[in-house]
Amino acid sequence: MTAVNFQGDQQLYLTRRALFGRAATGVGAAALANLLGREATSAQRTDVAAVAKIQHLAARAKRVIYLFQNGAPTHVDLFDFKPQLQALHGQPLPDGYAQGKRFSTMTGDAKGKLILAPVEPFAQHGQSGAWVSAFLPYTAAVSDELCFVKSLHTDAVNHAPAIAFMLSGAQIPGRPTLGAWLNYGLGRETDELPSFVVMTSVSKGTSCGQIFYDFYWGSGFLPSQHQGVRFRGSGDPVLYVSNPPGIDRHMRKAWLDDLARMNELKFDEFQDPETLNRIAQYEMAFRMQSSVPALADISDESAATLAMYGPQVQEPGTYAHNCLLARRLVEKGVRFVQVMHAGWDQHNSITTELYTQCRDTDQPSAALIRDLRQRGLLEDTLVIWGGEFGRTPFIQGDLQNRKVWGRDHHSYGFTVWMAGGGVRGGMSYGATDELGFNAVESPVHVHDFQATVLHLLGIDHERLTFRFQGRQFRLTDVHGNVVKDIIT
Repeated sequence: MTAVNFQGDQQLYLTRRALFGRAATGVGAAALANLLGREATSAQRTDVAAVAKIQHLAARAKRVIYLFQNGAPTHVDLFDFKPQLQALHGQPLPDGYAQGKRFSTMTGDAKGKLILAPVEPFAQHGQSGAWVSAFLPYTAAVSDELCFVKSLHTDAVNHAPAIAFMLSGAQIPGRPTLGAWLNYGLGRETDELPSFVVMTSVSKGTSCGQIFYDFYWGSGFLPSQHQGVRFRGSGDPVLYVSNPPGIDRHMRKAWLDDLARMNELKFDEFQDPETLNRIAQYEMAFRMQSSVPALADISDESAATLAMYGPQVQEPGTYAHNCLLARRLVEKGVRFVQVMHAGWDQHNSITTELYTQCRDTDQPSAALIRDLRQRGLLEDTLVIWGGEFGRTPFIQGDLQNRKVWGRDHHSYGFTVWMAGGGVRGGMSYGATDELGFNAVESPVHVHDFQATVLHLLGIDHERLTFRFQGRQFRLTDVHGNVVKDIIT
């Protein structure tokens, strides 16, 4: 019987990637070592998580909590007070507004659509006189901490492309997200937790929840270690963070050490940097077995703190619970926390489910601002609240049937708010027209918004790049201007 030569078979089936990978360890590597010195080749074996920090500018923020509201909150019902909507309630949209505009297929041609007044009244709040709807009393109470950007506009008209555009600068999935770019550019502040953490929630009983796609926190073409780690709302916060029955911590560590040695042999053979990423991720997962359970245990929080976040804070998986965990995460050195809450897609439930959505998110969002301020963290923590676009000033549905009033997707003008991290509090920036339709005063494109966030963290958005498929990519593509007027 002829012996099987597995190693020989492997040599016969070398892939193109493997061929070039092995070639890199031959003449090419020798030439590189000769040019750059031994440090150049040995640097490949260092911990891939130890990314050199980029410092283009003086950073005003060290970390970000992004309270992303999936489904698009209605700006004209929450923040963008337009008396003209009340005056024109029930009348057709004036000529010229919808001309040349693109809406979802649910609206199609917006000509002749009826104007819908705000569902709840607005009032001015704080020393800044910020206009906030009665839907959001807790947010109104911290309005002097907030910067309302009321002139945001985007290129997308449907949810997934618009969310991808807001978070990654491209409507097509596969590009690195904001948290991944920051992880790549700034490195990490802790070895015990990931630098980029994601948590998701949906209001109970909602009929308009959005799907949470993994590419909303993906690393795209950046090394995979920079992607977001999703914390779950039930069971173990992170899958497989607990040892299986019969496996203790010592045994798990021995297995991981053996696996690391096997991966190191594979790296020596193929020089694929993703192999080093794999080693680093296994090591992080092992450390998280201790850090994550301690983080998730909120029994050490004071009664006053828990009460501030509202009645749902004790329930894992809720928005309130996730907001509290976000504060605990940044306290532990996590760079970017993405809290995503779905349910804002009110096509026919603006008079019903919008109340639920605001009740579930208003108090925790405001509590997070207060909590960070009390702990001295708000000054260098940038908090962002907003969705992928706004909602139309005209109605979707039957004006005579209030129970099914709704608003369609609207990309031409909407509001986000920001707080802390070098942003001017107690101000409103930009404006839409008298119907909340188009951004007309100091318009802020999504790429401008992204450039501004990077700027606050000390990064020049034109210089944070990554070469992929023959060209340099960046979060803002070839666009973007920093909105300097909102920066302290």
